[in-house]
Order: sequence, then structure tokens, then C-alpha cells
Amino acid sequence: MGKGEATRERILEIAEAAVLAKGFGATSIEEVIAEAGLTKSGFFYHFRDKNALAREMVRRYVATNDRLFDDIFERGRQLSDDPLQAFLISLKLLAEVMADLPNGHPGCLIASICYQERLFDREVRDLTAQSVRDWNARFRGIFDGIAAVYPPREEVDLDDLADMLSCTVDGAIILSKTLNDPRRLERQILIFRSCVKLMFAPPALS
Repeated sequence: MGKGEATRERILEIAEAAVLAKGFGATSIEEVIAEAGLTKSGFFYHFRDKNALAREMVRRYVATNDRLFDDIFERGRQLSDDPLQAFLISLKLLAEVMADLPNGHPGCLIASICYQERLFDREVRDLTAQSVRDWNARFRGIFDGIAAVYPPREEVDLDDLADMLSCTVDGAIILSKTLNDPRRLERQILIFRSCVKLMFAPPALS
């Protein structure tokens, strides 16, 4: 990584930490500049304005989460050829990753932007919406594969079930931070795992 790329990455790290801690509206370019040890011209060399910074923060956040999901769900598939068992293993791995975070999950950048969407231009809002659609499409594809082998034991909309994983994770992040209990996220993922198992597994496996 070159010096310019390293500086850009440093700015994004500082900005993301500040936004997750107190929101985008309360995060100023000046404080990011000060923390990064830059001049204003140095900052504006990398980002034209606050919306440009937000766009790159979203892209970086989404790419990081995509890599995490790719790794975890690929490990699940490597450990089992059965689509249901592979997904259950992946959810267990995801819960373990969340439990290993030393101070709990820092928060969801997508949620932070959603709560203050009037501060952002259309491109930032579209990026956040598309990221949610892409994640839900990923999970819907997994549930399609499971349902082809294990028809749901009760009628369920697989789009809603895919949405539920995102809701579970983001809701649990809020619970964890509000109640100062980092283990809430791990436990909620495991509860979702149990629900999926009960919904799809034949009686002998549930």
C-alpha cells in the first residue's frame, strides 16, 4: 500500500470510528483532520466533501462485511455438503466471531447513515439501500438452496426470512450497545440459528 492509499485508509478508519460512536452529524471534518494529523488540503486531496467521505466509508464497510460473510459461509460449505447443515455451521461460526470481539461490535455504519439520511446525497442513500438488498439477496439464495432439499415445515416467505437475519444482527447490535452486554449479539445469532433449524430440519434432526 502506497503512502497516499495508507493516508486514505487512515482517514476512513478515523471517520468510521467517530461516526459509529456519535453519528455522522456530530462528526466534523475538522476532527477527522486533526486525528489523522493532516492539513485541510491533505484531506480534500482524498475527499471532495463529507458526502464523498460517506460514499467511500459505505463502500469500505460493505466490502469488509462481504469478505467476512464470504469467508464464514465458505467455511460452512467446506465442512458440510448439506445446505442446511452448512448454513447452521456458518451461523455458529458467525456467532463465535462476534463473541471474540474484545469490546463488542462497534455498530452498524449502514444503520447510522439510515438514521440520518437527510444529511446525505442521493448516491450515499442509494449505496446504503443497495448494500442491504445485496446482503438479503445473498441470504435468500442460501435459503433457496436449503428449501430445495428441506421444504419449510411451515409456510414462510423466504425473502422475509432473509431480511430477518439482517434485522437480527442489527437489532442485536443496538441491544448490545444499549444494555452494555456484548454477548447479546452472539446469543441472538444463535437463537436465529435455532429458529432456522426448527423451520427446515426434518423432525428426526430438529
